[in-house]
Parts: sequence; C-alpha cells; structure tokens
Amino acid sequence: MSLQCVTQRLTAVHQSSASIKKFSRGIFAVAVSFGIALTPACAHQGDNMSNSPSALLHAYGKLADHTPINQVTLTNSNGVSVDVINYGGIITRIETPDSNGNMGNIVLGLDNLADYTNATTYFGAIIGRFGNRIANGKFSLNGTDYQLATNDGDNHLHGGVQGFDKKVWTMVPFSTENSAGVTLSLVSPDGDQGYPGELTTQVTYTLTNKNTLDMQFVAKTNKPTIINMTQHSYFNLAGKGDILDHQMQINSNAITPVDGGLIPTGELMQVAGTPFDFRNPKAIGKEINADDEQLKLGKGYDHNFVLKSQPNHDLIEAAKVYEPHSGRTLTVYTEEPAVQFYSGNFLDGSSKQASGLVHKLRSGFCLEPQHFPDAPNQPTFPSTTLLPGEVYSTRIVYEFGTK
Repeated sequence: MSLQCVTQRLTAVHQSSASIKKFSRGIFAVAVSFGIALTPACAHQGDNMSNSPSALLHAYGKLADHTPINQVTLTNSNGVSVDVINYGGIITRIETPDSNGNMGNIVLGLDNLADYTNATTYFGAIIGRFGNRIANGKFSLNGTDYQLATNDGDNHLHGGVQGFDKKVWTMVPFSTENSAGVTLSLVSPDGDQGYPGELTTQVTYTLTNKNTLDMQFVAKTNKPTIINMTQHSYFNLAGKGDILDHQMQINSNAITPVDGGLIPTGELMQVAGTPFDFRNPKAIGKEINADDEQLKLGKGYDHNFVLKSQPNHDLIEAAKVYEPHSGRTLTVYTEEPAVQFYSGNFLDGSSKQASGLVHKLRSGFCLEPQHFPDAPNQPTFPSTTLLPGEVYSTRIVYEFGTK
C-alpha cells in the first residue's frame, strides 16, 4: 500500500486511545506539510469484498466563481449510506432501512448546489465558529470587545453571514474494514465574521458497520477566541409528512429559558410539569401548541436542553427518537453539556426535495449538541473560550436503528 493510503487510513482510525488519535492526526499534518496528496482512490485499496465499506468521490457542481464542489458517498456493509459535500460540510442525504428493510432518506436536503448556496436553513451543515445565538453579536474576551456579524435581527447566529456552513472545506475520503468516512479541513482567518484568531479546524464523519455516524470536531487557534461547533441535520424518520408523531426522549431536567430574541436569560428552568419534559418518550406534537410562554417565544421547540453542568469527554446519550410508522429510531450521543431541540418552526414550504418532501412547518427536527447559547456573555454558563496551545475537541454520534 502506498504512503498516501497509509496516511489516509491512519487518519481514518477512530479508537478510544488518545495516543492513537493524536498519532493519526499528526500523520495527516505531516502529509499535508510535505505536499503528499491523499487521493480518493485510496478509499478502496485493499477492500476486495463487495459489501466492504466504501467512500466514493464524485463531482457535485460549481459555485458562481467556478470553484468545483465534490460529494462523497459513504456506504457501510449494511447498505446504510451518507452523502456529504465539501460546501459547508453538508450532509445532503442519510439513507437507512425501516422496520421492513425498505431504504429511505431520513434528512431534509436540497437538490442542487445553487439551492444550498442560497439557503438560510442550515440543512445538514457544519456549524461554526459558534453555534446558536450571541446577543447583539457582541462579547468581551480578556478585556477586548468584539463585534461579530449579525444575521438574526440584532443577534449573531450560527457563525454569521459566512459561517462554516458557507465555506468550502478540503475533503479527504477514506475507508477501513469496518467504516467509511471523510475528513474535512478548514482554516478560518483571523477576523473572519469578527472572530479573533486564525482557527484551524478538522471535522471527520465516520459511518461504521454498527450503523453509527461518528462525528469528531477538532480545532486550534493562534489567539484567544471562542468556539462552539455542532452539526445541523434536520431529521424526518418517516421521510414524509411532519414530525409531530415522532416519539421524542431527551435526557434533560432543565432548559435555559429565552427572551423575545431567543437569547437565554441566564437562568435554568426545570422541565418537570411543563411541555418541555421529555424525560419519558412522548410525541413531539403532544404539547407543542400548549399555552406556554417559552413555546410562544420559540414558535414551538427551539430551546437548549441541559445535559450536564460541565462538558467533558464522556459520551452520553442526549436523546432518542422513534417514528412509529417506519419503525426507525435515532439516538444522539454527545460529549457536549447541552443539546438544542428545534422543531422546524421556521420552515415555510418554500423548498422541497426530489423525494417530494416539502419543507413546510415542522417537517423536520434538529438535535444539535452544543455549549449553551450566548455563553460568552453568561458567566454562569460553561466556558466556550479556546486559548493558543489548547485543542478544542468534541464528538457527536448518530445511531440509526429500528424497533
């Protein structure tokens, strides 16, 4: 096997040993610094079985400035497949079986690159530098005030006007005996959208033969900055209609309530006795129209559910969803201290996809593991500061199944 393929496969390995992870990332960095091309052809070298995991690279389209955009199709040994483009690191399709073995797409997406470049819905995108909202786009760090781009009224949302969802990432596919994946890399310059520091970022999506999509996020900075990355796929496990019959369970005792601009007040609100109590499974639509101030402010569920008081590297189950008609399940695991549950309240039916699914009100839901919104301005919230010499690292896992 060539050095290129060895490098690529080492980058792909996701084992529990931190030293192995560090070594593989180091190999990737060395390869890049020496100009070694990590070729897509390596994705299949040595994989002779027809049902081996595969990562196929092909052209997707061109931006208005003629920048080519590619797509990688990841397929595991069970036939589960995921499409990813290097524009925004967007997951355009996830196809899984229902309880009868019929395959179907379970995420909302668009049918061409032009639609993605014009969209403001963040369908399937990598979110950064900072997921969710920052009040008035302002924060202070080490005595210096910063003004970020504002793109949600007076507030900063999901990284700004040209957040990570609008960036062109470098994309390297890979496959191993038990997985197929793609590593996406991006350098965000100092001052990008108002953020301090040059941020070097790497996101790896790994589709395993256990029917999990394991997503790892790593970043470094050369100046003190803030960071809060996540993934913004919209799910509809039935592949049609709305998501109100989906049975949702969120392992959270409290939310961070919001004001009229959907900015956290800084308090914690216990979910017991409220429509936000998903500690036991219930239909998303059961109380979504209840006479509740927080639901009215969000036009439904658009809230940060607290999972733990501080982030750490323990992977925990944040939420589980069951769709009774298809029998499909989705379980979300994370290392983050919270998860944003969004019930598609601002989808307005103005777009649709080839399957016929119209993106109307509540036709998809998001579960976005994250640090708390507006954390830089809320001293009691877990810190989102990243300093030079530190490594930002977090992990999100989607597990697909049926029952």
